[in-house]
Amino acid sequence: MIRADRIIEVDDLVKKFGNLTAVNKVSLAVRAGEIFGFLGPNGAGKTTTISILCTLLRPTSGTATLNGFDVVRHQNEVRKSLGLVFQEPSLDIKLTAMHNLEFHAGVYNIPRSIRRQRMEEVLKLVELWDRRKDKVQNYSGGMRRRLEIARGLLHHPKVLFLDEPTLGLDPQTRSHIWQYILELKEKQGITIFLTTHYMDEANVADRIAIIDHGKIIALDSPEALKRRVGGDIVTIKTENDEAAIAEIKERFNILAQQDSDGICIEVKNGEEFIPVLANSFKTGLRGISLRRPTLDDVFMKLTGREIREESGGEAVLRKQFSMSQARGGRFT
Repeated sequence: MIRADRIIEVDDLVKKFGNLTAVNKVSLAVRAGEIFGFLGPNGAGKTTTISILCTLLRPTSGTATLNGFDVVRHQNEVRKSLGLVFQEPSLDIKLTAMHNLEFHAGVYNIPRSIRRQRMEEVLKLVELWDRRKDKVQNYSGGMRRRLEIARGLLHHPKVLFLDEPTLGLDPQTRSHIWQYILELKEKQGITIFLTTHYMDEANVADRIAIIDHGKIIALDSPEALKRRVGGDIVTIKTENDEAAIAEIKERFNILAQQDSDGICIEVKNGEEFIPVLANSFKTGLRGISLRRPTLDDVFMKLTGREIREESGGEAVLRKQFSMSQARGGRFT
């Protein structure tokens, strides 16, 4: 039975491509009005799962509902219930903001009697009403992102999917985009389904699901996930990383992990551990630092690697969505 407080429900979802199982018995529930983070390395099954939720792919088995509608049997109702902001730009830069929104309104069959009102509402929401007649090619990167968010909201979706919403933007513009996103949640009560590689952004999620090799390996609040790391993170730079990892294992019985910053060691009390390490470490040390656990550490601990930028998954999603819209929303 579908619970009223759950806007998305996924149960034992499986998607196979020949002998490859891209999504392997994924089950999750997204609460109405929350920001739900979805994290996973390239090839983990993230894009495939989202494609199924957005009615772009048919699952091999299992079920998924969005706003109470089955993604296989009620795809038109599902599409009316969601908005989708792609990672890569998908605006027609030769058109004005109003013309881009007008096209979107036509695709979603928004009645002409209310189109102008809705376009004005969403453009004012993202502070672009005064630039509505300008061609998008004259917009900054941040303005284009805000317009894409406005477009995704035009048909009053219950769920807004944001795939890497601030990728490639400068820190100040990223901060402004997130101000708009958080205001959406506060003022409109919209559910936001987020994917991001910026772990500081993932911290704003109410809950986060981490997917790897097609399976959900963790689902909890950011703070609860950080507690799984269990201690401080000491990072060292050495003259011989391979020898240093072996020495740490032999002397302290700790399995160190290597990332782009150096060798990471998880300990309960970093302030006490550092002097012991520095005074008797045989492998040459070049630097030592101490910090508290972050979501990057959680991701590294659970998957054994750092999260990387996607390499084409989002482009496939965007192509699928555009082609499916042109066919009237039918599955491929």
